[in-house]
Amino acid sequence: MKIIAIGRNYAAHAKELNNEIPTKPVIFLKPDTAVLKDNKPFYMPDFSSDIHYELEIVLKVCKEGKHIAEKFASGYYDEIGLGIDFTARDIQTEHKQKGLPWELAKAFDHSAVISNFLPKNEFKDLYNLNFELDINGEKRQKGHTANLLFSFEKIIAFVSQYITLKKGDLIFTGTPEGVGQINIGDHLTAHLEGTELLNFHIK
Repeated sequence: MKIIAIGRNYAAHAKELNNEIPTKPVIFLKPDTAVLKDNKPFYMPDFSSDIHYELEIVLKVCKEGKHIAEKFASGYYDEIGLGIDFTARDIQTEHKQKGLPWELAKAFDHSAVISNFLPKNEFKDLYNLNFELDINGEKRQKGHTANLLFSFEKIIAFVSQYITLKKGDLIFTGTPEGVGQINIGDHLTAHLEGTELLNFHIK
């Protein structure tokens, strides 16, 4: 499986990082070794002094497809969950300034935290979902899928023009505003429509 992630998919987050609001999806990849699941602790790496959290809705691809038309794209994912895209912001900033790729800042081991997944048909409207992240009991991020710049279907259609999607692939769909630094000892919990899906510690 592979992890496909979308950057700058909420306008307020793009603005908080002083990025332009994109006119088409911004894509980057994480390898399977980035996955961290089962609410296991995240261990701070020694190569960065500024790891940021980015809470996202994650789609699980349910069948293979390429050159998928947007009108058919909803048939290519059947479950959703929450994920955290951990980002080495200091490395990312340095690489952006030099015009270099982001992979060292985004694709390192355990940088893609994922929750359990829920059938998408459990939700009445996928574009009326609230999700939020608390750190040490304090609200840090609150997102709503109505604010996506590019819908789940637009993302799938766009990505599949370049990269074949396969069953089990994960798509991180972008983070809302409120990103920030994590520290050793932090306790992170995340909810989707009031249901706790993530609960883990930083070590």
